[in-house]
Amino acid sequence: MVQKSIKIQTAVLWTAAYFGVMLFYRFLDITIWRKVVLAYAQWINLIVLMVCFCGFFQLMKRRRPLQIFSHITITGVLLAAACAVLFYLLMDLCLDPIWESLFPQSEQEYQDMMDGLIQSPVTSLLQVCVAAPVIEESLMRGFVLGGLKDTYGAGTALLVSSLLFAVLHFNMVQTLSALGCGLLLGLLYLKTNSVFCCILAHSGYNLISYLTTIASYVDEVAG
Repeated sequence: MVQKSIKIQTAVLWTAAYFGVMLFYRFLDITIWRKVVLAYAQWINLIVLMVCFCGFFQLMKRRRPLQIFSHITITGVLLAAACAVLFYLLMDLCLDPIWESLFPQSEQEYQDMMDGLIQSPVTSLLQVCVAAPVIEESLMRGFVLGGLKDTYGAGTALLVSSLLFAVLHFNMVQTLSALGCGLLLGLLYLKTNSVFCCILAHSGYNLISYLTTIASYVDEVAG
C-alpha cells in the first residue's frame, strides 16, 4: 500500500480536528450525560467517545492509509514494553514531581481529573488505557510522524509530531510530560516502523500510571 506524505499545515489541521472531537464528547458528557442520565453517564460517554474515535480514524485512513498491525516483531514488542516502564520511571517518578512544584494549579487540575477517573474505574480504564492510546498513536505516529517524515525527513517530523502531541494535553504538567513521551514514542516508531508497538508502549505506560494511582487512592482511603 502506497503511503501518502503530508505537510505541516495538514498535520496541524488534523491535530486541531482531533482536539475538537475531544471537546465535543467532553461537552456532551458535562452538559447532558451527567445531568440527564447520571447513573449511566460514564458508559454513555465511553460509547460516544468510541463512535467519535472510529469516525475520526476512518477519515484519517481516507487521507493517509494506516497500517496498524504491520511490522510487528518480537524486538519491537520488547522495546515497547521497555518504553512503558521507562516512561513511568522517568515521567511519574522523576520529572512530574518537578513540574508539579512549578505549576501547582495545573497539578491540582490534573488531580481533580484523576479523582474523577477513579470514581468510575472500569470505563476510565478502557478510555485511558485502550481507546486513547489507539487513536492518539494512530494520529500522532502513524499519520503525522509517518506522513511528515516522507516530506521533511525524520528529525523535523519527530519534533513537530512531539510538539503537536504535547499541545493536545490540557495543562502544563501533562503537556511537559507528553512532550517527552512524544519524543520517545516517535523514536520508537522510527526504530520499529510499527504503530502497534507505539500503541503498546503508550497503553502500557498509562496502565502502570493508572494502577499506581488506584493503589495510592486505596491506601489513602484505608489509612
